[in-house]
Amino acid sequence: MENIDLINSFSEFKDNKLIDRVTLMAILEDVFRNALKKRFGQDDNFDIIINPDKGDLEIWRNRIVVADGEVEDDNQEISLTEARKIEPDFEVGEDVSEEVKLIDLGRRAILALRQNLISKIHEHDNTNIYKQFKDLEGEIYTAEVHHIRHRAAILLDDEGNELVMPKDRQIPSDFFRKGDNVRGVIESVELKGNKPTIIMSRTAPEFLEKLFEQEIPEVFDGLITIKKVVRVPGEKAKVAVDSYDDRIDPVGACVGMKGSRIHGIVRELGNENIDVINYTNNIQLLITRALSPAKVMSIKMDEENKRAQVTLKPEEVSKAIGRGGHNIRLAGQLTGYEIDVYRDGEEEDVELREFSDEIESWIIDELSRIGLDTAKSVLEKDVDDLVKITDLEEETIIEVIRILKEEFE
Repeated sequence: MENIDLINSFSEFKDNKLIDRVTLMAILEDVFRNALKKRFGQDDNFDIIINPDKGDLEIWRNRIVVADGEVEDDNQEISLTEARKIEPDFEVGEDVSEEVKLIDLGRRAILALRQNLISKIHEHDNTNIYKQFKDLEGEIYTAEVHHIRHRAAILLDDEGNELVMPKDRQIPSDFFRKGDNVRGVIESVELKGNKPTIIMSRTAPEFLEKLFEQEIPEVFDGLITIKKVVRVPGEKAKVAVDSYDDRIDPVGACVGMKGSRIHGIVRELGNENIDVINYTNNIQLLITRALSPAKVMSIKMDEENKRAQVTLKPEEVSKAIGRGGHNIRLAGQLTGYEIDVYRDGEEEDVELREFSDEIESWIIDELSRIGLDTAKSVLEKDVDDLVKITDLEEETIIEVIRILKEEFE
C-alpha cells in the first residue's frame, strides 16, 4: 500500500466537523511517529510531511554515512555502499535522506496504525463533545427522541450527539414517541471511559427557571429575578420572584393577563400547578405568601431551629397542606423553615416525632409524607381514609391511633 493510498483511506476524517486542519495534522503525525517507534526503535531522525487536504504523506529517514563495516545503529547510520545506491556521489560523514514507504512497516503495522488513528479521532471528538456540553450544564436544550428504553429515553441532537433522559428525570405525565422533539436542561455531563454521558432532565428546578427566562421577557432582561424554585414535578411548583424596580409587579409580569404568560410553561410541564410568589426578606411574610392559597392568621417563629408554628382557621388548613401534602412541603423548601400547622382555638397539638419511642420512624415518615406531622392531624382522619392514602396496613394505623389517643386522655 502506497502512502497516498493510506491517507486517502482516511478521507472521512478530513471533513470532520470537530477537527480543524492543524489538529488533524498533529493527530496524524503522532500516530505515524508511534508506528515508526515500534518499527525502528526511535523516531527523532524521521521527518513526516502531511497535507491532509490533498491526502499527501511523506516520511523521510535521515542517516549519517559511515564506512563499510562500521554501522553500529542501522536506524541512525548507513554504510557508504548502501548510500551510493541512493546517490552515487555520497561520501562518509554526509547526511542521507531516504523516503520510507508505509509498506516497509508491514501489513500488521498498517492495520494497527489505522485503528490507532480512528481511536485518536474518536477520543478527540469525545473530548470536544464533553467540553461543549459541560459549558451547557443548567441550560435548556432540545433534542429528538431516538428510541425509548425501559428506564430512559435516548435522544439525538441535530449534530448526532446522544443524550440520555432517565425515567426519574421525566415528568410523570411525559409520553414520548420516536421523532418527538423534547426540551429539558443539561443536568450533568460525565466522561465514562472516553465517552461522554450527557444527562437531560425535565424534573430539575433549573428547567422551570430557564422556561421563565425563555417565556417572560422581563426575566430574560434581568428586570425580574428568580430567587428560588421548588417543585414536585408534574404536580406543583413554587417560584419566588423579585424586582429591583418598584414600578414592576414581578408576580403580575410572570403570570400575565389571565395567566397568558405562564400558560405555555404550565402546558410544557404537564399542567404542573405553578404558584408565583413575591419574594421578601421578611421571613414571616414569606412564609405567609408561600402557604398560599391558604390565609394565615398568625405565625410563631423559632429562628434558632428554623421552625414556624402557623395558626389558621379550620377551613384553611387543608389549603395550607394541599393535595398529598405538596403545598406545605414546598412552602417549607422555599422558605427553609419547618412549618407546623395549627387550627385556630385548638388545644396544644403534639409533633409525631415526639412519639418516636412508641411509633417506628418509617411509619412517622409515611404519615409526614402526606402532610400529617402532628398527633391531631392523624386523629382527624378516618382509618379507611388513612389506609387509602398511605402504604400502611390497617392494623398499623389502628395501633398508631391508639397510641396517639392516650396522649389526649
